[in-house]
This record gives sequence, structure tokens and C-alpha cells, in this order.
Amino acid sequence: MNQYIYIDGWKANLRFSSAHIIPEYEKCGRLHGHTYAIHAKIIGSPDENGIIIDFSLLKKKLRYIVHYLDHKILIPANHPNVLVKKTTKTIQLTSLGKSYQFPTSDCLLLPIKSTSAEHLSLYILEEIVKEFKHLDNITEIEVGVDEGFGQGARVSTEM
Repeated sequence: MNQYIYIDGWKANLRFSSAHIIPEYEKCGRLHGHTYAIHAKIIGSPDENGIIIDFSLLKKKLRYIVHYLDHKILIPANHPNVLVKKTTKTIQLTSLGKSYQFPTSDCLLLPIKSTSAEHLSLYILEEIVKEFKHLDNITEIEVGVDEGFGQGARVSTEM
């Protein structure tokens, strides 16, 4: 029988604050930020002790991701309409006819097409799958990223 565990990022304090630009939407193409929360749902068969996965292992990975993304300017490295020039000291981003220059240490170039909640949730899901793909009892993983209370995206994959 499959069961699941769920971690609510708002209640478990799995939150991060970041700035981003979503070039595919003019309104969101301006530099702006959110306080995000990451949620996770792990579906699978409990082991002989009734455990699907130790909550502390999942939270440890989620906290690592939160710390990695927190207080950064999130930049999509794979967007066709975003030009990124990186030096050791600065990152210059050009999008929708605007240019921004930031200290490199303030930025995070992510291997994604967009920094929308949908793409961020997919990125985080892939990181979680890498961490737990060796567990045979897990059948599905779902990750959610909220850009505020009641507004977010969810993505899942079968294992």
C-alpha cells in the first residue's frame, strides 16, 4: 500500500527570499522578489518500521536548497532571450531591453529556462530526485514552490 509524507514549507520554515526576472512576462520582467516556501510530498511504501523516509533526511536536503537559493538574484542560464555576461566580479543581465549589473556573489545562475515558480519547482524536484533515487520504496516525489501564501506551482515525477 502506498502512503505519503508531506512537508509544508511555510510551517516547517523552509523559506527563502530571492529576486528574479521572468522575461516571458512583461509585468514580471522587472526585477522583483518574493519570499518563497518549498513543499515536498514523498509517496511510497513504508518499510518494516512503517517509515517511508526519515523526515530529517528530507528536511536536511530541503534546508540545503533553501540556503543555496536564499538572498540571491536568481538568473535563468538557459533562457533564449536573456543575455548573461559573467566576469569574476559582476554579472550583466540583459532582458526585455533593460540591462542590469550585479555583483557575481549576489547572483545564482540556475540551469533552467525561467525563474518562474514552475521552473524553480522542477529544478528543486530534480535535486531531490538525485538525493533519494537510491530508495526503492519511493514511487513518486512532488515538490511545490510558493511565491507567497496561496500562490505557487507543483511538479511531480514517478521514480
